[in-house]
Amino acid sequence: MIVHSLADLARARGRLPGTVAFVPTMGALHDGHRELIRWAGKDADHVVVSVFVNPLQFGEQADLERYPRTLEADAAICDAEGVAIVFAPSVSDVYPRPLEVSVSTGRMGRIVEGEARPGHFDGMATVVAKLFGMVRPDKAFFGQKDAQQLAVIRRLVEDLNLGVEVVAVPTVREPDGLALSSRNRFLSGEERSTALALSRALFAGRDAVPGGAEAVLAAARPVLEEAATAEPPLLPDYLVLADPATFDPVEPGHRGPAVLAVAARVGATRLIDNLPLEF
Repeated sequence: MIVHSLADLARARGRLPGTVAFVPTMGALHDGHRELIRWAGKDADHVVVSVFVNPLQFGEQADLERYPRTLEADAAICDAEGVAIVFAPSVSDVYPRPLEVSVSTGRMGRIVEGEARPGHFDGMATVVAKLFGMVRPDKAFFGQKDAQQLAVIRRLVEDLNLGVEVVAVPTVREPDGLALSSRNRFLSGEERSTALALSRALFAGRDAVPGGAEAVLAAARPVLEEAATAEPPLLPDYLVLADPATFDPVEPGHRGPAVLAVAARVGATRLIDNLPLEF
């Protein structure tokens, strides 16, 4: 069932007995989203998926306009996966008037990916908080591929006592190692070949874990540097080994969990990826 208005969502949601799992998306669904939906379906009586391209989390109008919108195909995927409700609101449904009150993600939203995309996490957290209020889920499922987003959402739920259990789903990769993303469709064959350096750098870092945090970065960095000389070149934004809860860089000699995260641009397409590690 596809619903667009808040009133129709409320009526449809009210007819769902038992537990509800929520998968918020911006559409252009792929196998990574299917995995989120399947995890959600195993963990609750009903699944609700939202499809909403949130303008608040785009820094550039051109990037917002370029983002793929494929609602008919998205709805077909949801139907095949047994989703109870697809909520596809308009911008005016979600933001009926200019916001006076919104979420600030503080320092956590300004570092690493937040430094590269100012305001992104504030916009993301604001719409997630609104969607949680609209859908009223018991659990919400997010991909590990967006590791800093996941950390921010966990903190959002904790700090604002939103009462939603946040579940992380492992990153789904293509056979060649490229992390699934709605943006992959924009890559030419040559750009895709260059983009594989992101996962290769992460895997090289993972293999160096026994040597410690500094060894991980030392192993990953040369892979990106080599790809920067490719044609077309990889243009890195950052490579960071961070605390998965705060995204602060870990110190030398770190023990415990960490996440190795990378972002880079190939042609006109910006990609992110990461791997959870344990020291």
